[in-house]
Amino acid sequence: MKFPKSYTLLEISQIIDVEYVGDENFTVSGMNEIHVVEPGDIVFVDHPKYYEKALNSAATVILINKKVDCPEGKSLLISDDPFRHFNELANYFNPFLSASSRIAPSAIIGENTIVQPNVFIGNNVKIGADCIIHPNVTIYDGCEIGNGVTIHANTVLGADAFYYKKRPEGYDKLLSSGKVIIEDNVDIGASCTIDRGVTGATTIKKGTKIDNQVQIAHDTVIGENCLIASHVGIAGCTILEDDVTLWGQVGVISGITIGKGATVYAQSGVAKSLKGGRAYFGSPCDDARKKYRELAGIKVLPEIIEKVNNF
Repeated sequence: MKFPKSYTLLEISQIIDVEYVGDENFTVSGMNEIHVVEPGDIVFVDHPKYYEKALNSAATVILINKKVDCPEGKSLLISDDPFRHFNELANYFNPFLSASSRIAPSAIIGENTIVQPNVFIGNNVKIGADCIIHPNVTIYDGCEIGNGVTIHANTVLGADAFYYKKRPEGYDKLLSSGKVIIEDNVDIGASCTIDRGVTGATTIKKGTKIDNQVQIAHDTVIGENCLIASHVGIAGCTILEDDVTLWGQVGVISGITIGKGATVYAQSGVAKSLKGGRAYFGSPCDDARKKYRELAGIKVLPEIIEKVNNF
């Protein structure tokens, strides 16, 4: 998430009332999760295991819960609870705006786009030309939809990320300040849910087709011309490269990449990154031909055991 203007390190430290290390005039232009940070961004880290990754990331401001050596060209914000202070910044720069109408006055809707009854379109939504938005679709604030997009009934774009921190008193939610971007000529089936990014964007690239009842989590990027069948669930921060096909009931773990042109057969569980141009099956999935040979071997295993026992 980029701020509406650049701030100084001093100004940011005053917003969340924390100490800082570095030049008080150091420029701060946004805040992001570590996988999408850029120079000028704040990233938060609250566990020693990830200190080095955060300090060496592209982020130039690190919100951290320990005083450490500050890398050259960067600055630190010293916090007793970086998770909480990251939330305070999210709420400061992107506060929740309640709706005042079914279609927000700030929404922009392109020519020849059809919006069916009972559709909700939130603040600052952008929808291109020649789209069809079917009944009961909900489009949360800030979503961006390209040209020639079809969204079927009861689909929800832009709900919050499923992202929590365990506290002694219960779960603490990380506020979602990102958005959903749907590029041109995407079809989205009925009752799908595509969550917004935590600070960046969940993106569906042009030409991709999504079946009914599909869940796509925060900050995931779906490439061009992908096919995603019904009941697929894709966890956050996942990348599907172009021309990937996921058949029904495939589950995909977070933070992995599925390579260009890969196909994953129905009811498979994807627990690691997959190379492109291959077919996969099983849970955990593997090369489809290898997996089918394993299944064939399992079928004859009782017969082999019986022969061994009777030898």
